[in-house]
Amino acid sequence: MNILHITAGDLNGGAARGAYWLHQGLLNLGVDSKMLINAPDTLSDPTVETVCSSSKDKILFSVRYKIDQLPVVLYKNRQKNLFSPGWRGYDITKHPLYGWADIIHLHWINGAFINLKTIARINKPIVWTMRDMWPFTGGCHYSLECERYKKSCGACMHLGSKSSGDLSRQIVMRKLKDYPKHMKVFGISNWLSQEARESSILSGYDIGTISNNINSRDFFPIEKKMARDILGVDTNKKIVLVGAQGLNDHYKGFDKYLEAIKLLNKENVFLSFFGKLETDSINRQGFEYKNFGFLHDTISLRMLYSAADVFVAPSIMDAFGKTLAEAMACGTPVVCFDATGPKDIVDHQLNGYRALPFDSKDLANGINWILDNPSPKQLAESARKKVVASFDSMVIAKKYKEVYSEIVTAL
Repeated sequence: MNILHITAGDLNGGAARGAYWLHQGLLNLGVDSKMLINAPDTLSDPTVETVCSSSKDKILFSVRYKIDQLPVVLYKNRQKNLFSPGWRGYDITKHPLYGWADIIHLHWINGAFINLKTIARINKPIVWTMRDMWPFTGGCHYSLECERYKKSCGACMHLGSKSSGDLSRQIVMRKLKDYPKHMKVFGISNWLSQEARESSILSGYDIGTISNNINSRDFFPIEKKMARDILGVDTNKKIVLVGAQGLNDHYKGFDKYLEAIKLLNKENVFLSFFGKLETDSINRQGFEYKNFGFLHDTISLRMLYSAADVFVAPSIMDAFGKTLAEAMACGTPVVCFDATGPKDIVDHQLNGYRALPFDSKDLANGINWILDNPSPKQLAESARKKVVASFDSMVIAKKYKEVYSEIVTAL
């Protein structure tokens, strides 16, 4: 069976990274798997093809994205959160790999890569791995406190709209029309799958859960002192690490983290960060810290996770929490809120701490519980063991291989 994965974005990070690890796991299992992406860098992997290899392609995608965003721009009171109409996109059904494939596996398809009309034209079995809420909302990727996706959207808070027939309602109607009924849909966490079942768009589908995955052969523990020396972190303090592509994105809960660290001992704690960070808010806290910025390579991330004593993930809403799994694979216990995707990853007081949602004080309690834990080695071993057993790319690839086999058998 030939499996074609469709994913938007850079393979070095974000949702595309998880899709690529799954693809590699399937290849290791002997599955004929290929990827079609819209980012220029294929990592020199012959099993990955891009539709954006030339300067002309890049210009076309840029124009297509701007056109796709035009109806969003018309809403002057909109929030800054990502909102994807899905009106414009590349027609994958005209690509040679589409003819090669027996099964089309969709992942994160936004950024004007695949539009809704193209999904409607796919006449082959579809597996769709939901990597955020977009497949079942009226355009937002995380609904936050809004639950209007359960009732066909409209009057969208993300658009700053008061009209029931706004863009979000139009997108819902389009998805209801264009989504094929033969799709098999999977959330990357139990929370995401349940939200999809309650949505107006996907409520009639058979929705399963297969977790996101990481390559535990890329993420593994490095001796702490060695990792700190390599990173140039000269401290005997406990290192508290937090990181995401956009730390200040509202749903990442960074405001909760800032409240929590006020309750930590400045004399004993060194803060570390990766990702986009506005440092003014940290400077006011009075901690010794280092910001590593964007880290695009696995080696640097592995070193940073290993150097830390605890990784904090204060997300208010997260489809899974890949950074949590990466940290735990490196033997670093995690503090998160007992909510959404991360609650599938962390076992409370076994390999981390699940704080009361969304209580900054209990988040601080969790950080201190790990920093003061009398058995740090046991915590580290438990964290690594959980990820290897539950989220390694080979484990997840075997689950998808079974799904594909069931589909082919039924044809």
